[in-house]
Amino acid sequence: MNTHTFTIRSLYDGFRKKEFSAKEITEFFFRRIEEKDKEIGAYLSLTKNHAFDVAKRADELFQKNTNIPLLAGIPLALKDNMLFEGTKTTAGSKILEHYISSYDATVIRKLKDQCAVLLGKTNLDEFAMGSSTENSAFHVTRNPHDLSRVPGGSSGGSAAAVAGGLAVASLGSDTGGSIRQPASLCGVVGLKPTYGMVSRYGLIALASSLDQIGPFAKTVEDVAMVYDAIKGHDEHDATSIPDEQPETHHYDSDYAKQLVVGIPKEYFIDGIEKEVQKGVNEAIEKFKRLGVRFKEISLPHTKFALSCYYIILPAEVSANLARFDGIRYGNISNLKSQISNLKELYEKSKGMGFGPETKRRVLLGTFVLSAGYYDAYYGKAQKVRQLINNDFTKVFDDTEDGVDVILAPTSPTRAFKIGERASDPLSMYLSDIFTIPANFAGIPALSVPVKQYVVGSGELPVGFQLIGKKMHEKDILALGMYYEKN
Repeated sequence: MNTHTFTIRSLYDGFRKKEFSAKEITEFFFRRIEEKDKEIGAYLSLTKNHAFDVAKRADELFQKNTNIPLLAGIPLALKDNMLFEGTKTTAGSKILEHYISSYDATVIRKLKDQCAVLLGKTNLDEFAMGSSTENSAFHVTRNPHDLSRVPGGSSGGSAAAVAGGLAVASLGSDTGGSIRQPASLCGVVGLKPTYGMVSRYGLIALASSLDQIGPFAKTVEDVAMVYDAIKGHDEHDATSIPDEQPETHHYDSDYAKQLVVGIPKEYFIDGIEKEVQKGVNEAIEKFKRLGVRFKEISLPHTKFALSCYYIILPAEVSANLARFDGIRYGNISNLKSQISNLKELYEKSKGMGFGPETKRRVLLGTFVLSAGYYDAYYGKAQKVRQLINNDFTKVFDDTEDGVDVILAPTSPTRAFKIGERASDPLSMYLSDIFTIPANFAGIPALSVPVKQYVVGSGELPVGFQLIGKKMHEKDILALGMYYEKN
């Protein structure tokens, strides 16, 4: 068996035909993880007992052959910032090194309801702050296509697990590109849904107005299947959208061909790596050969997105991470001999528990929210965020010149070397220049590989991004499947 060829559809069909059992597939994936993850570093922890218990239940379902969910028996991985009852959830940080989740995130509960086999928790940049998965407090994750390069971030472990054949699909979170950018660098498919379409209940918050959970997989169809399983209204999440969408994983080429695609001139700029430019142009030409219509559009406030993001995000970070005070979470027993008052406890626990990038963003966020600077920085950034949102509204809603979907590069570069940008935060931040605007507007976006390079071929993947209207995941997934299947 070859884990690189497994898809949700192929495994589901194999289970039904009794070609193999869920237990056998689960054993196979754990052997694969044991053999390969020492060099990739995709996982932080494994949940073997749970996985085998669920695999047994999945096999019983297939024996009865009635009402079998699409994800039954499918091996999935979870980014380690989602609460999974009874398991460690570290968010890639020393401050949560010993924290055990007391309940399930809504997405985990929904996967359990589907009888999905949850293999373990994947590595990430600390508290999902980063674009390379080098900021984890535990270890660096490596790109399966080239072990000297990063997998992207912050959901690099989840992307690398799928690309390296260590899971069939996985979940990540996307605040400014943390699903789409690693999907592009690892050559897999990644979806950031509409803000509010997937519950954030049980996700450790980074920036609450931007965070969204979404899936990784090897195919657009698989991503759509996982999305269909986890989407929907949740009374535990105040930002959850009440409207329900129909299923999105059914392939409809006639529907895809009718969609009009916009090319934003602001996304095709100097500084894009020539291989990325070439790859995205190849995708556009393929769509044209398939009969898809294109229009040039303008999103004029795109150039301000990165600057605004690194004001709004740190501001929300400074508020959300205030709860990690050394008392309610983690283990402070090793600090008792070093502290004499509450102030020292805060200083010691946060000083020792948070890494350099987390400290940088907390300090920046505290500054932009401080008296005398709030209006000049945070208030102004929120106004520009609205202008960016208005740009998307205009191109999507214009009855004469509007478009259904926008196509753009996902990342300005392919995977870069480990350590290459570690001492230059600004160059690292530029990795998300094309992904941030969709988070500001709360709209769905999908990264699709230009080509499905085989791991070990020596080729570095390139991804392109399909951006859709709010609650129109069907459009970008249909177009992605149309590209993928032709």
